[in-house]
Amino acid sequence: MAINKDLIAASSTPIVLAILAEGDSYGYAILQRVRELSGGHMEWTDGMLYPVLHRLERLGHIEARWEVAESGRRRKYYRVTPTGRDQLAEERRQWQAVDATLRSIWNALSIPAGDSASAVLLPQGA
Repeated sequence: MAINKDLIAASSTPIVLAILAEGDSYGYAILQRVRELSGGHMEWTDGMLYPVLHRLERLGHIEARWEVAESGRRRKYYRVTPTGRDQLAEERRQWQAVDATLRSIWNALSIPAGDSASAVLLPQGA
């Protein structure tokens, strides 16, 4: 299943903040964690992740530091800030409201999971 780019973009902030709330991490490890947590449904690229990390850093939601790994390679590690934790809580509230709204709509319209949207009959004017 391919996930729409708009949904991926909209969910990137809470996903990154939640992963960093688990503990400090670096780019490649964040990409791996997204893949793992999504069951392989979301496979982000560097080109998608790093602009999100830079934006969150500019906003003060995360901080970065350089470290040298055991391999001798330098890695940039990111950690969530107290402001970022507050933002994560707000993002979670908003996504829970969206999830509840969609579930309510799908239940009210009797749309079983997996049905094609083209098979749904909506009321006139909807």
